[in-house]
Amino acid sequence: MDPSLLPAFHDALVVAQTGSVGEAARRLHKTASAVSQQLRRIEDRFGIALFEKVGRGIRPSAAGEALLGSLTRLFDEAASVEALLGEMTAARVTTLRVAASDYLGEALLLPVLRRLFTEGAPLRFEITTTNSIEAGRLAAGGQVDAAVISTDRPLGRDETLLCAQQFFWIAPRAGRRGDPIRARLAREPLLRLGAGSQGRRVLDDVVGRLRLRPLSTIDLPSVSLMLSYVRQGLGIGLVPGLALRRDDRRHLSVEPADTPSIDVRLACRPTLKRTRPIALFLDGLAGEAQAYTDGAPRRWPGPAGRGQPARGTP
Repeated sequence: MDPSLLPAFHDALVVAQTGSVGEAARRLHKTASAVSQQLRRIEDRFGIALFEKVGRGIRPSAAGEALLGSLTRLFDEAASVEALLGEMTAARVTTLRVAASDYLGEALLLPVLRRLFTEGAPLRFEITTTNSIEAGRLAAGGQVDAAVISTDRPLGRDETLLCAQQFFWIAPRAGRRGDPIRARLAREPLLRLGAGSQGRRVLDDVVGRLRLRPLSTIDLPSVSLMLSYVRQGLGIGLVPGLALRRDDRRHLSVEPADTPSIDVRLACRPTLKRTRPIALFLDGLAGEAQAYTDGAPRRWPGPAGRGQPARGTP
């Protein structure tokens, strides 16, 4: 291949990842016209267009979709060469792109990052906060290096099981003593995550199976915001155990929910090389997940948990 085309292919890859010439130009520290010129170089050289217009935006053409996987692998390998050379000179700071939902980031990523930076690990992080379904897609497509996801689908080839977590009902500390949280749905609103998220799927299954009839519903974009609503006295939610791992439960009633446990997994891009700095991060995640698992069984304090042991409780 003509080496002079490598910059053009790199620009094309960033355009595909961002879905915008303007956003690609911003990330590449170029002008939009300079990026467009690189795309035209490919078109002129091979007689094909890698992108097509859709409304005011663009998307990969059929040829662009066919080429995207090869381009991703090409520049992943280039990044691996750079990382190896950097390690040889002991001057390399590895950039690690990680995707996770808000509560998994707080429960597992945050303590690992704090420890790595305290120890002076040669790592730089780019964190994307999104739901688990999208995070897994980003890792599979090579747009992030690793993703921490919750899922109940079969284990993928590039996934590692970190732990299993149970779901819990949460509600403000209110109502009659001993009144089950789900019975309060007849007079208090139900908090729900967005449609398509793993947490929403679990909630919809429980609501349908138990034939619950909420008074009203409030849709929220994140587990963290759901916890904030409940702490301030509004609404009842269903949250995964890791969301409660570091939460102040003084204003919460908590009960185990009758749902199957859900896997928490580490999904890596297929070509990720386990260099020493990356191994430190991955092993740290596994350690945090193990610490969560080792905390079970525990008993919830006070009347909310009614003294019952629960597998995987935070």
